[in-house]
Amino acid sequence: MRRKKQKQKLKSKLGMAPGTPVFTGLQKMSKVDIAAICYSEDVFYESKPKTIDEVIDTLKKSKGVAWINIDGLHDVAAIEAICGFLDIHKLTVEDILSVGQRPKLEDYSHYLHVVLKEITFDTELETIEHEQISFILKGNVLVTFQERTGDVFDGVRKRIREGKGNVRKRGADYLLYALLDNVVDNYFVVLESFGEKLDDLETELLENPDKNTLTKLHNFRRETLGLRRTVYPLREMVAAFEKLEEPLFSHNNKVFTRDLYDHAIKVIETVEIYRDMTSSLLDLYINSVSNKMNEIMKVLTIMTSLFIPLSFIAGVYGMNFDNMPELHHKYGYYIVWGVMIVVFIGLLIFLKRRKWM
Repeated sequence: MRRKKQKQKLKSKLGMAPGTPVFTGLQKMSKVDIAAICYSEDVFYESKPKTIDEVIDTLKKSKGVAWINIDGLHDVAAIEAICGFLDIHKLTVEDILSVGQRPKLEDYSHYLHVVLKEITFDTELETIEHEQISFILKGNVLVTFQERTGDVFDGVRKRIREGKGNVRKRGADYLLYALLDNVVDNYFVVLESFGEKLDDLETELLENPDKNTLTKLHNFRRETLGLRRTVYPLREMVAAFEKLEEPLFSHNNKVFTRDLYDHAIKVIETVEIYRDMTSSLLDLYINSVSNKMNEIMKVLTIMTSLFIPLSFIAGVYGMNFDNMPELHHKYGYYIVWGVMIVVFIGLLIFLKRRKWM
């Protein structure tokens, strides 16, 4: 149902002029939630503006770094207002509201636009949720746009409030790096949980695979492909920081983005490993089902082999001929039963010695 609604919203953009602001995602909040943090090495101020006018007033008064976080993209007018104040290009506004963007970095000469995906793993449903986060860096102002409340930035907020680390000593470009680093580091946490579920699925495949196991396997395969689409452009996006010039991004902060690039490579490699694992698990499922079927056929074949000679004996003495001396023998019935038992036991011994049982 969610995909259907999102597909309908994407279709609604057909025929519109480039740069037309249309929210293509699903509304995840009743109203937009805004948080503002302004700081320098010696000053810290935090507030919760209720309107865009208050946000603009906060930006005008800020003398250090200003970080504005907006949760909820369904209020197109609010997004347009804040972007209009910062002189953001209409194509960037369109990308912020179009939640199907791939991770990327765009240099607009007087500001940077960065798009990234935050992922979370639902352990009960065994699905990975993707949320688009857009960053606008202009001078000492950083604006983040998120689809809903709740993110992985609490560690950065804590460092800013307590004045720990380098965040308060550097500009908004370092803050951008710190937030990106938190998002990428969270990938490892999600991938670890995802890997544990894959290990459990492998054990289930080896022990007793069924149709439910196949459904899980296909779900994991789909989630792995989704992860690949999310993290693969990450390398290109992080590498683009090396080409940026001052004052958009400080040269002193580029050394940190190299570390971020290493993390991105590790994430991509991990996703590729999981992709190969899901393919291997599919082969394992097919082999397990085939082995299970072979075991069943083996048991049925053994049972058939045991009863074929007995059926033959029963068939011979079930014929309606008059001149069959055994039929008139006093102990004929017991003799036939004895022969059948001896044949049955003899076949069992033969099969066991051949190690077919």
